[in-house]
Amino acid sequence: MAEQKPVKIMETVLRDAHQSLIATRMPTEMMLPIVEKMDKVGYHAVECWGGATFDASLRFLKEDPWDRLRKLRDGFKNTKLQMLFRGQNILGYRPYADDVVDSFVEKSIANGIDIIRIFDCLNDLRNLQEAVNATNKVKKQEGRGHAQVALSYTLGDAYTMEYWMDMAKKIEEMGADSICIKDMAGLLVPYKASEMIAAMKSVTKLPIQLHTHYTSGVASMTYMKAVEAGVDVIDCAISPFAMGTSQPATEVMVETFKGTPYDTGYDQNILAEIADYFRPYRDECLASGLLNPKVMGVDIKTLLYQVPGGMLSNMVSQLKEQNAEDKYYDVLKEIPQVRKDLGEPPLVTPSSQIVGTQAVFNVLMGERYKMATKETKAVLRGEYGQTVKPMSQEVIDKVIPGEERITCRPADLLENEMDKLESEMKEWKQQDEDVLSYALFPQVATDFFKYRQAQQEKVDMGVADTKNAAYPV
Repeated sequence: MAEQKPVKIMETVLRDAHQSLIATRMPTEMMLPIVEKMDKVGYHAVECWGGATFDASLRFLKEDPWDRLRKLRDGFKNTKLQMLFRGQNILGYRPYADDVVDSFVEKSIANGIDIIRIFDCLNDLRNLQEAVNATNKVKKQEGRGHAQVALSYTLGDAYTMEYWMDMAKKIEEMGADSICIKDMAGLLVPYKASEMIAAMKSVTKLPIQLHTHYTSGVASMTYMKAVEAGVDVIDCAISPFAMGTSQPATEVMVETFKGTPYDTGYDQNILAEIADYFRPYRDECLASGLLNPKVMGVDIKTLLYQVPGGMLSNMVSQLKEQNAEDKYYDVLKEIPQVRKDLGEPPLVTPSSQIVGTQAVFNVLMGERYKMATKETKAVLRGEYGQTVKPMSQEVIDKVIPGEERITCRPADLLENEMDKLESEMKEWKQQDEDVLSYALFPQVATDFFKYRQAQQEKVDMGVADTKNAAYPV
């Protein structure tokens, strides 16, 4: 009898699945009725917070993301809850001071998060260390909290097997509890996955989790090879919100490994009930146009050009605006060139947008770097951190001639900011967590606080002038 090694599954339907397919628009009230059923599956964890859910809750759903987390925590009695955290950028788009990172980690765990998956768009581990330390501090004090470091998977000369093995060793030394290979663009192909998992397993004892998207059509096969190679956890989505730009379907993976040493032991009847619950909502999203059938298919260009799907569509719309759609293939050729100039970063938010936009400018201007975006300049200055390969000196001299570049960890240059943030927003503060919402999205959070106050004071929103944020009582 072969040794039993059941693979574990993290369910993404409450975070990445709806972020990928319906722009993170699933409201909390849609989630709560099915929580009790999901809690019975025996998932390794349920991803339900972080990523774009924080911003979308405040901005579009008029919900307090902290409140969502507390409600989900109340419902999930037996299942760990997981979030996605952008290293020093937390869930926002700029690096924050260490005291904000510490406070955010502490409050995330206090409100119900068990596992924090921390990544950085350049795989600069210095940008992840503070969040790992903060998680470990809470774990030491309270016995809760798990720091998972995610490596953004990408292709290129710099990203050899030695690179990934070296990163795995460093992550273990950092004090992380587990490693995730985060393949946001669906670039990891099946046999490469088995090679990579085996290589990383040979140098670290930490559990390894694999995250991918179905965009390029290979994800299920990639999971199969990874599981055979010894991966510990795979990220899946319940079938109505699986495939396309989301993850492989949970039920399919459960069935695939049934009766093998990797058998999950999950009950397909319970999974079927969860799928039945989400199916009408998916149909509703299709009918309203929130779910675009385009994101449901396979985009093989992802593998051909090694460019994430979202980055390609961004580029197409930029070219359309300039009546320059005929330049599409020129820009595709320019993307790898710009990426090389900028030190070959992984193409993930925000580096994918920065590289893509600069490539469009280079082609449209007819001269490379005649015009550089402020984000390109920031990357060249070192404001995002260190890239795997050195950046092009020629480009540095052309774009930021004579400017001083940052070589330390960018957050080392930041003063503590919690007190300042609190004093700026104190009139709206009803809970400590409000200061953190404001820290990440000052304008959006303030609009939400005004809306919340109006609701609490029972203002008639029908006569409220929301555009000017005037709420007559």
